[in-house]
Amino acid sequence: MNFAKLLTPQAVKVLSSTTSKKRLLTELAELAETAHGLNAATVVEALLAREALGPTGVGHGVALPHARLEGIDVVTGLFVLLEKPVDFGSVDRQPVDIAFALFAPENAGVEHLKALALVSRTLRDASICTKLRSNPSAETLYTILTETEGAKAA
Repeated sequence: MNFAKLLTPQAVKVLSSTTSKKRLLTELAELAETAHGLNAATVVEALLAREALGPTGVGHGVALPHARLEGIDVVTGLFVLLEKPVDFGSVDRQPVDIAFALFAPENAGVEHLKALALVSRTLRDASICTKLRSNPSAETLYTILTETEGAKAA
């Protein structure tokens, strides 16, 4: 599992006007529709249902919203950088400015977990998050995410 399999350049975006957790989840759903052809209404419903089980804000300004969806074949992702952090109900009560959303087939087992582990491990690295936060260009963000892995593997 690697970021190049999870992300496309179209699935990376900088958001400038997000004002709440619900709005962020809605914008992620809209991006999922644009970038991956998923139904935005279905995606936002799945993300809200997952959040109802407990917030996916993991701390240090990072959220990892995720959901299982009918009708998809592979695990796929979205990355957004928020210009203005929003309250996400994170474990450390810090507002979120980095969100990486993952979507998996309903029957995905180990692939979903591998993807979640990869994203979580990567975004726990403070130096990577600093790079992401200081490069508000979607193209640069995509490059940072997809090249980070290669550097670690070397």
